[in-house]
Amino acid sequence: MSNKSALRAAEPLLPVELGAGKVKFAQGMKAGRWVFATGLMAQDFRNGIAPDVLATRAPHAGLPKREKEAQRIFENLETVLSAAGTERSNLVRTDQYYTTVTAVPPYQQVRREFLRGRVPPSTSITQKRLLLPDADMSVQALAVIPDKDFTVEHLKHEHLKGRPTSGYSPALTVGDFIFIPGITSMAVGDEPRRNGIAAAALMAEGAQWGGQPIKLETEFIITQRIVPSLKLVGAGLEDVAHAQIYLTDAEDFSAFTEVWSRHFGENGPTFSVIPCIEHGLAPYHGKIEINVLAVRPGSSARKRHIDAGVTTALHRQPQALRAGDLLFISGLMAADRDGLAPSAARDPRQPWFSSPAEMQADIIIGNIKRLCEAAGTSLANVVRLQQFHADISEFYAVYKVWERHLPGRPLPFSAVEVPAPLPLPGATVLIEAWVYAP
Repeated sequence: MSNKSALRAAEPLLPVELGAGKVKFAQGMKAGRWVFATGLMAQDFRNGIAPDVLATRAPHAGLPKREKEAQRIFENLETVLSAAGTERSNLVRTDQYYTTVTAVPPYQQVRREFLRGRVPPSTSITQKRLLLPDADMSVQALAVIPDKDFTVEHLKHEHLKGRPTSGYSPALTVGDFIFIPGITSMAVGDEPRRNGIAAAALMAEGAQWGGQPIKLETEFIITQRIVPSLKLVGAGLEDVAHAQIYLTDAEDFSAFTEVWSRHFGENGPTFSVIPCIEHGLAPYHGKIEINVLAVRPGSSARKRHIDAGVTTALHRQPQALRAGDLLFISGLMAADRDGLAPSAARDPRQPWFSSPAEMQADIIIGNIKRLCEAAGTSLANVVRLQQFHADISEFYAVYKVWERHLPGRPLPFSAVEVPAPLPLPGATVLIEAWVYAP
């Protein structure tokens, strides 16, 4: 690699080896003015979750375990930010996964204290399991190294702001990018509601038909929450570059994409549809949460779709999209035109002579590599790597595929176990990647 290319490559921060398998983990990634910290847990990188967090011999002699867990996560985050030359006020997004909704309040209490009232757009989702058995929370964070043309601005709006307990901004801008938090159908202010959900997102009270619940919620979130949030910056749906969608019911995959594609058409943003546990969102009866990232209209961060002939599993789901110096890749599974690729499926005649997770990962990572090359960047520039597993025990098999493609490269991974099924029947691995593309 030339010196010029090296200066434009993503740089792993604070790499460590984890476990007997010597898994190479990058606690952070620095890429241009972006800083990514993915897969943060309350770990000490030797024992799993730090022993002082668990305090198994005297668990009630200090702060509650989950408060200590959150504190250690933010200590780890502070270390990453410092290594990159930035600090907490320059955070632009956080994503949190929990194993139980009861972990959310202690985490948010610590986050409010750590961020001192400058909580960036945030998404909080409850899932089945995390990579460490004693972990109740895992955090993904994105920050920037500011300069005069690249500064963080928190936008305010009384109706769209986060609840006092979460305290996040309804929108945030940095440079040409716009960040919108995870949005649900929860009622705010004096909106009419039932069981905490805005009445406008529900069927008429007592009705057994008169609309499909997931379509009503999706329509409400897009038109009554995302559109007004984007308008705070003078943007619209056409400016959205990437989205994550969390659904509590696998029966809703197709109905959701029907509404989504009606608003975004064939040239919409990249997106990932990710299962989460029932009652795993902020509103107890909520069925969906959506977060989006957009670009300022007319800015230099023009959107460009990338086509490398990769098959995606959902209706009108783009393969990848480049905006500015970032490449967003939709959540990929090992799909071909007919479903799960035969080369990724278990042979029922000889079921134990292969690893379906490894075979799926080989297809997915190969496709990510093709998309990187088509966008003019490299697989080595992956800066945010999220893996969603139907069985978290398959993580190491998938990691070994990454190791084959990027030998010795520390990876900025996060992995969570989600409820089966994934949107592609037979698939057990879904991977979403963001890539630095200078």
